[in-house]
Amino acid sequence: MDYGKVAFVGGGNMACALAGGMLAAGYEPGHILISEPQADHRKRLAEELPGAIIHNRNEAVVSEADCVLLAVKPQILSDVCKPLAGTVQRKKPLIISIAAGVRSRDIDAWLGGDLSVVRVMPNQAALLRLGISGIYANERTTPAQLQIASNIIATTGPVIPVPRERDIDTVTAVSGTGPAYFYLLVDMLVKVAEQLGLDHDSALALSLETARGAGELAEQSGETMDTLIARVRSPGGTTAAAFDSLDSQGFRDIFSTAVIAARDRAVELADQAHEKGKD
Repeated sequence: MDYGKVAFVGGGNMACALAGGMLAAGYEPGHILISEPQADHRKRLAEELPGAIIHNRNEAVVSEADCVLLAVKPQILSDVCKPLAGTVQRKKPLIISIAAGVRSRDIDAWLGGDLSVVRVMPNQAALLRLGISGIYANERTTPAQLQIASNIIATTGPVIPVPRERDIDTVTAVSGTGPAYFYLLVDMLVKVAEQLGLDHDSALALSLETARGAGELAEQSGETMDTLIARVRSPGGTTAAAFDSLDSQGFRDIFSTAVIAARDRAVELADQAHEKGKD
C-alpha cells in the first residue's frame, strides 16, 4: 500500500496513530511527512515512527505531498490553512481533514478552492487501531481518491462512508464522542460497586470485562440489541428491576437528548469556524 507522499499537518495523538497504522500496514516510511511545531513532540514522533520525515514547518511537508491530512484543532484550522493555499494550489493534493465540526467547503475556500476534500471523524480507540471512523467526500473527490482516503484511515479500524456532510455531525455525536459515554458508564458501575462493598480493583475488572464481553457478543451474534437485552432480562429478575428503575426516570430520553446535544454542538462549531474563517 502506497499512495505517494502523505503530509500530516499537526503531529498530535491522532496523527501519530494514523501514521503508525500506515507504517504497520506496510507504507513506505519516507512517504510519511509530519509537521509539528513543538520540539519535544517532534522527538516523540521520530522515536515512534522510525523512517518518517518530521519537520517543523507546514509548508515544507505540504509542498511535497500527494495527500495532505489536516490534524490540528478545529479552532485554529483556518489560520493553519490560509498560509498554505499557494503551496496547495500548485499541486492540488487530496485533502483529508480529521478536524471536528469544520465543513469541507470552508476548508476548500481557505486552501484556495477547487480541491478534493474528504472529512473524517475518527475516534479515540484509533490509538490502539481499534477505532471506527465516518468519512464524507465532497463533489470534487473521485471514487479513486475516496478509496485512497478510506484505505489510509482504515489502518486504525473500520471506515463507514456517509452520503451527506451533515451526517458527519451525527458520527461525531455517536462514535467520536461515544467513548466518553462508555467511560462514564464504567465509572458509574465502579463507584456503585464500591459503595456496595467491593474493592476498587475488583469493581473495575468486573465493569471493564463486562463491557468488553458485551461488545464482542453484540458484534458476533448478529442479533438486535433488544434481543440481547431480553436474553439477560428475565421477568421479575435483577435486570428487569434495573431497567424498570431506568425507565421510570426517563433514562432513554435523557440519553437521546445528550447525543442530540453533541450533534448540535458539532453544527455550532462548524458555524463558528465558518465565521472565524472570514477574518
